[in-house]
Amino acid sequence: MKEYKRKAPCTILLAAANVIVFFVLTFQGMTEDGRFLLAHGAMYVPLVTEQGEFYRLLTSIFLHFGFEHLMSNMVMLVLIGWNLEIEIGKIKFIIIYILSGLGGNALSAWCEMQTGDYAVSAGASGAIFGIVGALLYVAIRNKGRIGDITGRGLVFMVALSLYYGFTSSGVDNMAHIGGLVSGFLLSVLLYWKRNNEGSAFSQA
Repeated sequence: MKEYKRKAPCTILLAAANVIVFFVLTFQGMTEDGRFLLAHGAMYVPLVTEQGEFYRLLTSIFLHFGFEHLMSNMVMLVLIGWNLEIEIGKIKFIIIYILSGLGGNALSAWCEMQTGDYAVSAGASGAIFGIVGALLYVAIRNKGRIGDITGRGLVFMVALSLYYGFTSSGVDNMAHIGGLVSGFLLSVLLYWKRNNEGSAFSQA
């Protein structure tokens, strides 16, 4: 039971950073406005490829279109990020989060370049899908479970999220897929299964 009391400071700091950025921008303008977010670091492929504004691949991860978008991502980040950080460690967790966000944006940008259909995008969901991908691999290595999360539950959540994305408008599905794949592959490289059977999630 005491393992549940372990802290996940990086998860909390990332969530806090997203919330702080959101409210700072809220006092300056409308976060639902794509042009406003574009002026503050949102992703837009022509500006990256033609103007060399590669920083947008990173800054867009910390921007959100409105409070509902922010909260849905932050609730998911805290709920699943906590499990991954405790299991894999702080530094590796940060690496997976950031690189998955970048990977999601990179795949999204590549797909937009193929279609020529460009859109302003922002949000942490690519990075969060990276956490899901990493948890999938960790669950596989731990006989289908990590804490209270099962591999089947993760697969169901991914399928449901992707279905919602593909049946809704304004959702960057390629960023989700890119983040998911990036997180899984990064976890393959960074995760080593604990030797003790009790792991970090023993129940009482």
